[in-house]
Formats: sequence, structure tokens, C-alpha cells
Amino acid sequence: MALRRNGQINRFPAENRNQDGTDELSILLSQVSSQDIAACPDKLRELESLREITVVRRSEDKPNTLAKGRTGARPQGLSIHRQDVIGVGTGYIGLRSSIMRWFVLSLTLLAAGPSFAASPVVRDGSAIDIAGTTYRLDGIDAPAYDQLCIDDHADSWTCGVEARDQLNRLIGGRDVRCEDLGPDTAYKNWRLGTCTVKDEAVSLNQLMVRGGFAMNSPSMGKSRFGDDEADARNNRRGLWKGCFIAPLEFRAGRRDGALLGGACRADKDREIREALFPPDPAMPSGCGIKGKYALRAKVTGNIGIYHLQMCASYPALTRPDRWFCSEDDAKAAGFRKAYNCRPFTRQRS
Repeated sequence: MALRRNGQINRFPAENRNQDGTDELSILLSQVSSQDIAACPDKLRELESLREITVVRRSEDKPNTLAKGRTGARPQGLSIHRQDVIGVGTGYIGLRSSIMRWFVLSLTLLAAGPSFAASPVVRDGSAIDIAGTTYRLDGIDAPAYDQLCIDDHADSWTCGVEARDQLNRLIGGRDVRCEDLGPDTAYKNWRLGTCTVKDEAVSLNQLMVRGGFAMNSPSMGKSRFGDDEADARNNRRGLWKGCFIAPLEFRAGRRDGALLGGACRADKDREIREALFPPDPAMPSGCGIKGKYALRAKVTGNIGIYHLQMCASYPALTRPDRWFCSEDDAKAAGFRKAYNCRPFTRQRS
């Protein structure tokens, strides 16, 4: 670990370094990723203020004074120990190296802790954006935004839109915190989280299942909301009042998936499935990206291909299987961008 002293670079001496040649501060700094720092902008500003660092040796016979180093060659015998004093910017601030280690540890703990946002953005019934990070609510499975269901009157129902609106209602414009549980196994750019409205004891994850707008989805081998799902099903709340395909089955395009809910009728199986998977599904408001299931997409590990409005392939796809609101949503659902998807170009006259 090197620190700057009056234009010169000083390094920790061998006695303060580990056997592999690293010092303790370097190890702590290496544990703070750019993503962690981005989650703590206030701490980032503090770090930026530490760019110009001057290290001087505390005088042994005068503890309250600073031994001034000369510009140029490094003075004989000068080394950096835990008793060194760090000067920041134009003036000296009496921070010992132990305080610096505490600062880095504090930053790490803050970055690893829950994220807060006054204005979270709800993507769908199980995904929420907080401070630039998308969290998928862990342990639940809510309808995709473009998913259709049947209500208790046997009418088609935009249950995916309703699930998103329900999550918005639960938040009610209040602050939300999300406990980061690691990367989303389905889409590495998203995170898994347990999210809670400020001053509420029950998580949004559990409330969505309890209200019947999401299903219990075992995570890492653990089923967390099985009782909440059973209660919603028995009392026909949310999705359970009508008839629907499990969100997991819908996203995979399994038209023969099990029908769930209190309004499913065995004698109307064909009609119900046609309503759940219409040949020409209507585009949800603001979600104009078309998706089509395709066997050739499996070559790249995907289940389908998506087409943007600005692309030449877009008009030719008249009967999409899915609609997405963003490329991130399409990628998270397992779709890749069309290879022939290029912007229109104006021909020269």
C-alpha cells in the first residue's frame, strides 16, 4: 500500500505487511467493490476527498506535533507505522491508520446493508428498482407484466398489471429498504432481495403472497411463504379468485401448464387456455418490445428473441408471444436481441 508524502511515494515497511506482501489497509480496500461504493454516494464523496494524502511521522518526543518531511528524497529512517498521522488536503487531520481501517470497514458494512430509496420504481409484481439497482423479491413469483388471467366472472383480466399496481399500493409512496441477498440466479444484472416499507414489520415479499398476487417460490431450497399462499388460496384472494397459469409456466410459454384458482372449470379447459394465451395479445401501455419464443434461441441459452420498435424486424412480427417494457425485462425473461435488429437508415437520394 503506497501513500503520497510531499510528492513522494512511501510504502508500508516489511514489518507491517503480511507474508504475501500485502498490508491490512490494501486488503480492506480490495473488499469494497465499485458497485458497493456506488450504493453509498456520501461515502464516495468522502473517499474522493482523500485523494491528496500526506503521511508524516509523529515525533516520538513531542506527541502533539507533526514531524515535517522535506520535499525531495525520502528522509532516512522514515517509515509508516500505526502511530503515523495522516494529513488530508491542505491541512492535517489527526487520523491514525487504525481510524482509516475503521472508515473502510464502515463503508463495507454500509454497502452490504439494506438500500434505501424514497422513490422506488416498481417494474412488475416481483421486481423493484432502488437507487439504480433492480431487486427481484426473493421467495415469491408474481405474474409477468403482460400476463393474462381469468377473473371470477370468467372474463379476461390483466393480472400482471394488477400485480404491479398492488405492489405500488403496498408501498404507497413511502421509503423502501431492500436486504441484498446476492445476485439473481435468472439474470445476473439484478439482485435478490427482501424488501420492506419503512416502519413496517412484514416484508413486501410476504404481503404480495398473502394478498394472493404472488405465489410462494422456494428459494435456495427453503419455502418461506407456504402458509401465506395456502391462506390466500383458501380465501380466494387476488389471483386465486379466478383462473391462471403459474407465472413460471407462463414465462416459459407452457400453454399446457396446470390451471390454478377457484374459477377454473374442467369443461372449459380449451376456452380458458385460449384466453390465457391469445394468438395476438394486446400490448400493455408503455411496453412496446415484442418477444417471440424460438427454438433457435436455445443455441445461446435463451428461450426467445425480442425485437425493438426501431428495428427493421419489428413490423414483420405481427403476432408476438410476449411484450416487454425494457430490454432488461426481456433479458431477465430469457430473451435475446434479434441478430437482424438494426435501426432504420435513410436511403440517400
